[in-house]
Amino acid sequence: MTEAELKTLIRVVTDYFYSISSDPARMSLPYIKRGDDNTFEYTGIIGISGSRRGGVYYTAGKELLREFGKCILGEGELDEESLVDLAGEMTNTIAGNMREIFGSSFLISVPIVMKGSVNNISMRLKPPVFIIPIEWKGYPSHLAVGLE
Repeated sequence: MTEAELKTLIRVVTDYFYSISSDPARMSLPYIKRGDDNTFEYTGIIGISGSRRGGVYYTAGKELLREFGKCILGEGELDEESLVDLAGEMTNTIAGNMREIFGSSFLISVPIVMKGSVNNISMRLKPPVFIIPIEWKGYPSHLAVGLE
């Protein structure tokens, strides 16, 4: 990925958080994934095909998902199934919005959601994999992008 593509991707992600919550997400400096990068409690993974090949994953903790879910659904506690669904939906929306960068031939798969810490995700993420740290309302998460 080029620096311009990374900057546009960061804008896409910050716009998504802001459009749902009116609270901006803050991005830290992207870096190249090391083998020891860990995930949070919920991780949505999407394979990419078409004009680019590889994958993306978004990983977040329960607290971020609960708070983000309140912004979407209003008040109420999210059960475990809803948290899993929300992690998949957030990943799907972010990946879908990446078409703004890569065009309509940027094809995404249905998300797979994993619960619990997952070390060294390598499913279809083409090196180098960029990690984009995200903070929203004080809650950390990150987006990983590996495309050829």
